[in-house]
Amino acid sequence: MVLTDKQRSDLHAGIYDYFLSRGPEFAECAEAIAKADPVSCTPKDGNSEKKSATSTLSSAPILEKKWTAVPRLQRRVLELERQMATNAKIHAHRTGGDGSGSGSANPGGGMPGRERRMLPRPPAVHTLQSHSAVVTTVALHPVYTMAASGSEDGTIKLWDHESGEYLRTLKGHTNVVTCVDFSPKGGYLASTSTDLSIKIWDIQEYKCVRTLRGHDHTISAVRFVPPIIGALYLEKSESVVPGAEAAAGGSSGSGGVDPSLAGSKFLVTASRDQTVKFWDVESGFCDHTISDHGDWVRCIAVRPAYAASAGGSARSESKKREETGGEGNSPASLALVATSGNDRTIYVYNAHEKREKVCELRGHDHVVESLSFLCSSLLPQKGGSKQSPAGAGASSSWDYLASGSRDRTVRLWSVAGGGSCLMTFRAHENWVRSVLVHPSGNHVLSCGDDRSIRVFDIKSNRCLRTIEDAHPHFVTSIAMHHTLPILVSGGVDHTVKCWQLD
Repeated sequence: MVLTDKQRSDLHAGIYDYFLSRGPEFAECAEAIAKADPVSCTPKDGNSEKKSATSTLSSAPILEKKWTAVPRLQRRVLELERQMATNAKIHAHRTGGDGSGSGSANPGGGMPGRERRMLPRPPAVHTLQSHSAVVTTVALHPVYTMAASGSEDGTIKLWDHESGEYLRTLKGHTNVVTCVDFSPKGGYLASTSTDLSIKIWDIQEYKCVRTLRGHDHTISAVRFVPPIIGALYLEKSESVVPGAEAAAGGSSGSGGVDPSLAGSKFLVTASRDQTVKFWDVESGFCDHTISDHGDWVRCIAVRPAYAASAGGSARSESKKREETGGEGNSPASLALVATSGNDRTIYVYNAHEKREKVCELRGHDHVVESLSFLCSSLLPQKGGSKQSPAGAGASSSWDYLASGSRDRTVRLWSVAGGGSCLMTFRAHENWVRSVLVHPSGNHVLSCGDDRSIRVFDIKSNRCLRTIEDAHPHFVTSIAMHHTLPILVSGGVDHTVKCWQLD
């Protein structure tokens, strides 16, 4: 039996009440059920006439209320299930896992049995408008929901990409802002311009704390150099009050940048003067100059160091590195810097020690506009590296380097073993302006002068998704967060767009 005695008794009483409420036409039915189950259909006070009168006057007997409640509850359950699915997509990145929300156990709280690929989808959730000229570069803060954009109007604007709110404008450059980049810990923002200066901005105080000069022509790109494994200055970050260091330095003074708050001690810049320079952010001096390129150097990509073992303190790692003279690091564990430009050759260097060349990559037929290693935090990584998807060979995604060129192609390279081209994507119909390697290592994202944002699948070597007319005009730059589900793009239409990842 499905019903208990109590449930059956309540059901009979409800049916009896319902028949009484329907009037004389159902009187015989009420008498029949009362005769079959007199205990359930008789009032506790024994007054059947009183019960009949009360039930007749009742506009909604208990049976009708329960009957109509069932579809309402069913609709509510469906609404809640849809809401849970939506929230799982939005907040899957906040789990401790891979953010996919897949698997039978569903540890990430996502949709069971469905992997979350974290790819941009139209339409844009926010269109940020404030620049008065072409947006040339965009970057995302590694911790906060903050985006930065640089423009030909000479300003840098800060936005909240989650709410779409404008935060602040940073003014100081006197010409086109060509590139912006947040420090690994997010305490500072570096910017370059055609005014031949590099500026470092304190994000807490919204002011320039250092200006670097030394290039002889347009400065095209800037990146914070990832710290070495076991860098001692990383240990001091918790004891320093954010913004306190800014009081000691002006726009070009000394002591304006604290490496422990930046998470990096060096900047690397590329210029039309055919050089790549490394800068000490503390002293403001140029630490090293590379002159291997034979033409305009347009783009830079950096990769953090990888620690094969998660054990050991920072001091022991630093001591080991000093004892071996820096020679103990394998090529797979090095922090790398890649550069390219008008000479179509990609050079990859060790970011530290003697900054020797690791490999040269050739294959593009036109100017290389953009480079990107795997999208990740720039702080030293520990634990096992991500493996490449099936079909990409034995290469690890940690060794991936993507390049976008005016020859309308996106190339994926491996910097391991002297460097090699793994595949070439030819879907763009015009110059490729910016590329990214997805944090999962499964996709390459790109944008270009065909006004589109494209997603290429590495496993199948094909264009997986295309956002046509992402901007009304050329798309100049894209940036993706390594954990949050957000991608931002800048365009010739003077706007910055924020795209949700599904």
